[in-house]
Amino acid sequence: MSESKRRIFAMLDADGDGVISQAEYFARVDRVAAALGREDRDPLVEAARAAHEDVWWQMDADRDLGVTFEEYAAWAGHDAFEESCRPALRSLFDLADADGDGRLDRGEFTRLRAAMGNAEVDADTAFDALDADRDGLVERDDYLLGIRDFLTTGRSPMADVYGTGRPLSTTPSPR
Repeated sequence: MSESKRRIFAMLDADGDGVISQAEYFARVDRVAAALGREDRDPLVEAARAAHEDVWWQMDADRDLGVTFEEYAAWAGHDAFEESCRPALRSLFDLADADGDGRLDRGEFTRLRAAMGNAEVDADTAFDALDADRDGLVERDDYLLGIRDFLTTGRSPMADVYGTGRPLSTTPSPR
């Protein structure tokens, strides 16, 4: 499970310095909105920002505006996922869901993954792993369950490619 948390942490730590800054974390919403053609004042963008604000203040236990791997690892788990990560990740999924039907096609899914910091080249593998019924769509619940399972158990249909493309921090954070 530590490996999965390290892979997620590495995606969130965009500059690789061992600390997720507040700016890095909130930039996720802006990257996803921009990649999917959403305006700043779109109600879905505003909802995503609010959901991510809730997550931020839960992760940053010492309120120093930076989250170390130790803080993240202590916080991240089933309860944190259900309480705050699920709404935040759902909000990003909803930004990508152009027609609002609760499903993403391959193009929407690929843009979402890339904007969130996953390697774009692995998007097809992740999509195929989550499209269990092979209808060419990924359901919101399947997507969220895949991330929750990866975070909490290290296993998921898309575990092999979740968070790939980012080097894992092997040095402790500078704090």
